[in-house]
Amino acid sequence: MFNESRKRQLPSPDTALPGRDKPLDVENRHYVTERPIMPPFPEGMEQLVLGMGCFWGAEQLFWQLEGVYTTAVGYAGGYTPNPTYEEVCSGQTGHTEVVLVVYDPAVIGTDALLGHFWEAHDPTQGMRQGNDIGTQYRSAIYCTNQAQLSAAKRSKDHYEQMLEEAGYLSITTEIALDVPFFYAETYHQQYLAKNPGGYCGLAGTGIAYAG
Repeated sequence: MFNESRKRQLPSPDTALPGRDKPLDVENRHYVTERPIMPPFPEGMEQLVLGMGCFWGAEQLFWQLEGVYTTAVGYAGGYTPNPTYEEVCSGQTGHTEVVLVVYDPAVIGTDALLGHFWEAHDPTQGMRQGNDIGTQYRSAIYCTNQAQLSAAKRSKDHYEQMLEEAGYLSITTEIALDVPFFYAETYHQQYLAKNPGGYCGLAGTGIAYAG
């Protein structure tokens, strides 16, 4: 129980691992679409960073959506620059596992993406998703513009009311603007396409967002 309790506690800036100045060496090609996963992206594309537990299944959900140009997995929300997977799993970086979603808002809007986000996981669980326990599995929406931030807050209020009516606790999802995103190692990128049948802990509440 002591170890589980520690996994749920975020470090402070002073106790977080130092990380490194140089980004990890990551292949700039999406394994499924063969598009780049790093900027620059085509004009008109927007970026949204979403945390919903283990990033393997979360990324697969979004790369299949029409209007999504590319996706990548990484780490965000913490203090350690350019962390490794092992460092994030230690709980000493403050980061959560996230998916960078690059999308065409003329084809799929921010509200639609958020609807998929809310329905595909349980945003009331705090520092966990199902059996995956730790700060790196917490729910998060990291926006890149004010319009996204407003949409995220509206969608949270909407879905929280629906969940509470169904008997769930309050949503614990972090919502913030301009949070740095660090790319995860190449072997994590599009992991379930490279490893069919690999672990996917993605599971929602069964409550439709009904945007």
